Amino acid sequence: MPSGYKPCMKIAAAQLNPTVGDIQGNSQKIIDAIHLAKPQGVDLVVFGELSLIGYPPKDLLLKPQFIEDQLSALKSIAEHCDSIAALVGYVSINENETGRHLHNSAALLNQGIVKSTYIKQLLPTYDVFDETRYFEPAASQSVIELNGQRLGLTICEDIWRTNNHHDRTLYDINPIKKLAEQNIDCVINMSASPFEMDKHDFRLKLFTQQCKKYQLPLIYVNQVGGNDELVFDGSSCCVNSQGQIIAQAKDFEEDFIVIDLESSTSDIHQIHNGIAAIHDALVLGLRDYVRKCGFKSVLLGLSGGIDSAVTAALAVTALGKDHVMGVAMPSRYSSQGSIDDAKGLAENLGISFDVIPIEAPHKAMEQCLRHQFTDTHEGIAEENIQARLRGNILMSLSNKFGSLLLTTGNKSELAVGYCTMYGDMAGGLAVISDVPKMLVYDLARYINRDNEIIPNNTITKPPSAELKPDQTDQDSLPPYEILDDILQLYVEKETPITEIVESGFEEETVRRIVSLVDRNEYKRKQAAPGLKVTSRAFGVGRRMPIAQRYRQT
Repeated sequence: MPSGYKPCMKIAAAQLNPTVGDIQGNSQKIIDAIHLAKPQGVDLVVFGELSLIGYPPKDLLLKPQFIEDQLSALKSIAEHCDSIAALVGYVSINENETGRHLHNSAALLNQGIVKSTYIKQLLPTYDVFDETRYFEPAASQSVIELNGQRLGLTICEDIWRTNNHHDRTLYDINPIKKLAEQNIDCVINMSASPFEMDKHDFRLKLFTQQCKKYQLPLIYVNQVGGNDELVFDGSSCCVNSQGQIIAQAKDFEEDFIVIDLESSTSDIHQIHNGIAAIHDALVLGLRDYVRKCGFKSVLLGLSGGIDSAVTAALAVTALGKDHVMGVAMPSRYSSQGSIDDAKGLAENLGISFDVIPIEAPHKAMEQCLRHQFTDTHEGIAEENIQARLRGNILMSLSNKFGSLLLTTGNKSELAVGYCTMYGDMAGGLAVISDVPKMLVYDLARYINRDNEIIPNNTITKPPSAELKPDQTDQDSLPPYEILDDILQLYVEKETPITEIVESGFEEETVRRIVSLVDRNEYKRKQAAPGLKVTSRAFGVGRRMPIAQRYRQT
């Protein structure tokens, strides 16, 4: 390839928000993007990984009719590619007698038909991924010849020989290196790459290194939107052979950008980082979970505390104030300040707000259990009656009005079991269950960046479950600054106890926290699905046994 050669080709990156399993709806999005591209002189429209069926489809792939339906839809989409080409992610059938039945594939649509199929090589099985459960990998690299150009096609993991959780290389195969040896003009990557903190920066570092190393431009097209626990940030981009970003799609929303590799200028949108990105990821994940599951509104308990305040503010941003209901359920231990803070928050957000005292049912439950609890010391059982009464009330409202109940527990509490099954854990989505406590405070300050939405007292007062007189979280837990650091080391990085202690933490505290994390796996298995924003969230990405006896020494 001549030095400085650039393909004379216009390629559009169609960054879409598919719904898993909505073949008809996803097809229409793809068709609309194709027709948007035609008058702009685009030669090729590129979509994300499995764009026709949404990612991750999980065990929908085991349904034969599902596979047939998306194959039929693919042919219908191809009819719209009469004067333009498109790369659409879909599932193809493995025609060999051995191996798994399906391939994670991309179809080249051109001249009104499905011209050819290209298969993903590297199938991830770490963290939230489990692709070898369904797919058989390709045996070789895929090169597309289109309009006189040679395009090296990769699908998501094909360019991720390493990830940002490990220093080691994950695969023996290097698809980019193999493609570069085949005299290609450009690398295209069709992705469904989930969001997590700082991942975009890692992606760009990976992209620029490879582009400079192989002297090839890269067009990266990512899915956007929330699907169950995962949030996809989009952030599609083009990096030239010098490692420079020459096109950048928006993050956390659908976008359509046209990339002219002969030109040094294309659309470049600002990408959010840090706490702003986490905020936007949670808003998008919440909005899509509600919308894609068919709900119109949400409700949540407002305690006057920081967690419920942040959750409520995220819900209003995601859905609008008319679709959020807050409920305060004070007990005999609730402070007037907490009730006032809950009311002030609801007024600032403009949401519906009700106060339902639980003193009467609380007394009734105590009376009901009076005989069985005689001659015992008051403790957690008595405290948790209040939490379970609140859960019952909120679930009753959810059933009556068809609103999705949001749980408000954070990652720190969920890690150590500082939550009540069938009480504050009751609900359909755990919005901040992957947000450590100290990060919840950062979110609150970010939400208040322009004006006070969350009452300042909610942010500054000591956190408390208010289940007994003068209770604070630090009666049972170390300060959250310490707890969060220990949890990050143990849960996200799997750091051994001895190394955590050597890094400056008291051994007794570390061992107690580790024991709490291990013992409370049974609670987390029954928790509502939560939105993943860290490198390792509780849920599908952390698969610990419940009945196990391994304890670190």
